[in-house]
Amino acid sequence: MACRRFQNERRTAPLEAPEEAALSFRLTRDLRKRLDRYIADRVPQLSRAQAQRLIEQERVRVNGSPAKASLILKQGDLVELQAPPPRSANVEPEPVPLTVLHEDEAIIALNKQPGVLVHPARSNLHGTLVAGLLWRFREQASQGRGLSTIGQAFARPGVVHRLDRDTSGVILFAKRDDAHGFLAQQFEQRTVEKRYIALVEGVVDPAADVVDAPIGPHPNRAKGYREKMVVRQDQLGKSALTIYRALERFDGYSLVEVELKTGRTHQIRVHMSHLGWPLVGDDMYGGSPLYETALRAPSGRWTEPGEGEKPLLARQALHAATLTFTHPLTRRRLTLCAPFPEDMRRAVEALRRHRPGAGRTGLSGASLDLDALLVAPARSS
Repeated sequence: MACRRFQNERRTAPLEAPEEAALSFRLTRDLRKRLDRYIADRVPQLSRAQAQRLIEQERVRVNGSPAKASLILKQGDLVELQAPPPRSANVEPEPVPLTVLHEDEAIIALNKQPGVLVHPARSNLHGTLVAGLLWRFREQASQGRGLSTIGQAFARPGVVHRLDRDTSGVILFAKRDDAHGFLAQQFEQRTVEKRYIALVEGVVDPAADVVDAPIGPHPNRAKGYREKMVVRQDQLGKSALTIYRALERFDGYSLVEVELKTGRTHQIRVHMSHLGWPLVGDDMYGGSPLYETALRAPSGRWTEPGEGEKPLLARQALHAATLTFTHPLTRRRLTLCAPFPEDMRRAVEALRRHRPGAGRTGLSGASLDLDALLVAPARSS
C-alpha cells in the first residue's frame, strides 16, 4: 500500500465546562470491565480512586440506579455521572509545528511526531497537537469553524482517537460535530483499519503469525509498574488479537508490520515483548536504545556508545503507518499514510548499512510500502 489516498461509546458533553459536567455513556458492546475502571478510562481527569468516590457518593448511576464500583458492565448499559471538570477546559492556542497529511471541511489528519502529546494531560498542558490545531484555526474560530466541539469540556476538542506520546504516525481529528460522531462510531465498532510499523530486537521467526493473548494490568501495583500491562490468563486479562508480518530482517533486528484487531493499552508493545522481540527503545517492556556505534561492532558483541553519542532511537520504535476509514461526508473508504519520522528513517538506513540480514521478506498479506514510508516527510506547517 503506497502513501496515497484512495478509494466504544457515544459521548455527549457540554460545550463549556460547568462546575460539574453531566456525562452519559451507552455501551454498544460487552467490555467485561468494572464500573470504576470504566469511568477512569473514559473520563480523562478522573483517577480510579476518584471514580470510586463518585460511585460511593451515588453521583454515578447505571440504567438509572446507583451501582457498586465492582459492577461488571454489559452491552446496552447506560452510565450517567456528575464529573468534576479538569483543572482547565480551555486549551490555549500555540504555534506547534504540524505536518498535515490530509484536510477537508470535515477532518484533518496529521503525521504526529514522537514526543508530542495529542491533548493536555495532567501536568502536561502545553505543546500539544490540539493546541497547534487551535492556533491553525484561530482565524476561523469566530465563524464557528475549526475543531469539533465534542470533547471541548475536557480539553480534547476534535480528538477522535489517540496515540501514545512516543508513538509517531497518522492521527485523525474531526472538524465538525457530525463528522466526529460518525468517526467515533467506526472506532467503536472496529471498522477502522490500523497498520503500524515496529522495529524490534531479534530476528522474527516465524515471519508472520497471529498473536491471541489476553492483556491486563501488571500484578505489581507498586510505583513504576502501575502503567505497565502484561499477558495474563485470568479474569483480569482482556482478549487481545494482533497480526504481525516481518517486512525486513536484519542481523539481530526486524522491521515488522502490525495489524491490530483489538485496541488494548500498549497492545503491540506487550505482545511483541511477550514473544521475545521487544520494541527498540521501549525500556518499559525490555527494549534498548539503538546506537550506531553498537551496530558497527560485530554481531553479538556489546560495545559502549561513543562519548556524547546520541542514540538513533531513544523511544519506542512504533509508527502508525496507515489508517483506513469511511469518510464522514463522501461515505467512501479513505486510506491515509504517514512517512517515517527522522529517527526511524535513520535507524532503518543504519541497519541496512551495518547489519544487513536476510533482507525483505516479500510476504503476501503485508500491505505497507517501505519505500514510500522511507521518503522524507513534507515540512511542518
